[in-house]
Amino acid sequence: MLEASLSQLEQLVSELVQQNQELLGTNKTLSAELAQAKDENESLQLSLMEQEEKQGATAARIQALVERVSAGPVNA
Repeated sequence: MLEASLSQLEQLVSELVQQNQELLGTNKTLSAELAQAKDENESLQLSLMEQEEKQGATAARIQALVERVSAGPVNA
């Protein structure tokens, strides 16, 4: 009986070690994916900031044109 319990315990420990190895591999993969997602997020945020700057500059130019047109009558 003791031999059977010991054999069962060895089997369980072996399964736990295997599961641990699988989890370590999964963790490594997820860590790499997280790092890639963080890099992509940072890149997208920078791109968004650039687009907002361009949009702001365009809006300022349009506003300046509207003010020029509104400033006085056009002589034709």
